[in-house]
Amino acid sequence: MNVLVVNAGSSSLKYQLFDTSNDTVVAKGLCERIGLDGAITHKQLLAGKEYAAKVPMPTHTDAMKYVVEALLSAEHGCLKSMDEIHAVGHRIVHGGPWFSQSVLLTKEVFDTLDQRCRDLAPLHTGAHLQGIQGCLDVMPNTPQVLVFDTAFHQTMPEKAYMYGIPYQMYKDYAIRRYGAHGTSHRYVAGEMIKLLGGKAEGTKIITCHLGNGSSISAVKDGKVIDTSMGFTPLAGVIMGTRCGDMDPAIVPFIMNKEGFTPDQMNEFMNKKCGFLGISEVSSDCRDLEAAIADGNSQAKLAMDVLGYQIKKYIGSYTAAMGGLDAIVFTAGIGENTASLRAMALDDMEYFGIDYDKELNSKTFGRHGVTKLSTDKSRVQIYMIPTNEELMIARDTEALVNAK
Repeated sequence: MNVLVVNAGSSSLKYQLFDTSNDTVVAKGLCERIGLDGAITHKQLLAGKEYAAKVPMPTHTDAMKYVVEALLSAEHGCLKSMDEIHAVGHRIVHGGPWFSQSVLLTKEVFDTLDQRCRDLAPLHTGAHLQGIQGCLDVMPNTPQVLVFDTAFHQTMPEKAYMYGIPYQMYKDYAIRRYGAHGTSHRYVAGEMIKLLGGKAEGTKIITCHLGNGSSISAVKDGKVIDTSMGFTPLAGVIMGTRCGDMDPAIVPFIMNKEGFTPDQMNEFMNKKCGFLGISEVSSDCRDLEAAIADGNSQAKLAMDVLGYQIKKYIGSYTAAMGGLDAIVFTAGIGENTASLRAMALDDMEYFGIDYDKELNSKTFGRHGVTKLSTDKSRVQIYMIPTNEELMIARDTEALVNAK
C-alpha cells in the first residue's frame, strides 16, 4: 500500500510517501512559509531526484496541491496518478481523553478534534485541521487516518495522570497528564521489546525521547504507566526553550514582577526558557557543546541540569515499575549527544547499569540500533533511532485494510 504521511504545522507541511509492502520511503518533502511567500523541497528517493521551488502557498490546501504536483511530476515524481495513493496518515499532537488509539477520519472525528481538542493544543490542532482539510480538498475519496501523539500514554493509571486540583476541574476541563511524543515512544519501546525476546509481558523499559522537545516514559508490559510531559508538552525535563517542571507559584511571581499577561507568560515558558534561558547562548545542544568546549559555565550548567533530571527520572521510573530491563535513547539529542547520555548513566552501577564509555563516545549520527550496555550490565542500554512516520504509515495501513 502507498501511504502518504502528513505532519502539518502552523506554517509548514512535512510529508513522506511510504510503500508499506517493504516499509520503503519513496519520496519526502517539506512545504514551508505557508501563508507567506511559500517554498517546497521534494526528494524522489528511489531515483535520487530533487526539486525545490518558491511558490505561493496562502493555505495548507495550496501546499497539498504542490505536494500532489511534485509526486506526479514527470521529471521528479514517482506516481502516475493520485489513485496510486491508497491512504493518508496524519500526525496529531493532542487527542485529549477522546482518542486512545489511531482512528479513521469521519465527520464526527473531525468535529471532535475541532471542537474539543483545540484548547488542549491551540498551536497545533488548527494546523492539523488545515492539513486534513487540504488533503480532503485534493483527495476527497482517499481514506485518511489520524495518529495521536497522546494515544500511547492513555494506559496510564489515574494515580499517574491526575493532578492535585479539585476533581471538578478534571470533569469540566479534562485537566490531567496526557504526555506527548507517544508515537516515538511506542516505536522505540516496540523495537526494544523485540531485542528483549519479543514478548511485551514482563518487560520494564524506560524510553528517553530527547530533542528540542524531550520526554521520558516508563513502559511496563508494553504499556505506558507514567510519562514526564503533562497536560501540555511544557512539563517534564528542561528542553530547548521550554522550562519543564517548576514550582507553579513561580508563574504568578514572574507575571507580577515582569507585568506579563497570561499569553506572554505562556510564551515566556515555552520559548525563552530551558537551554536557551539557562545558557543565554542557544536552544541547540550542539551550540551548547561548542560553548562548553570554550569554557562557558552557563552552557555546561544547562546540560548538567538536563542530565541530572534524566537520571532522576530513570531512578523514579525504576521504582515505579519495580525494576528495569532496558533504557532507550532516541530523537535528535538522545541519538547524537554522547555527553548527555553519559551524564544520565554515570554512577548508576547500583541499578545494574554499566555502559561502554568508549563506544558511547563514538555513537554519533543515525547509525541505526546501537547497544551501549556492557555484557555485565543487568540493564540493556540502546540507542534506537526513532521512526514516527513509519508508525503512522503502519497504523494507516492497518485501519484502512480493516475497514
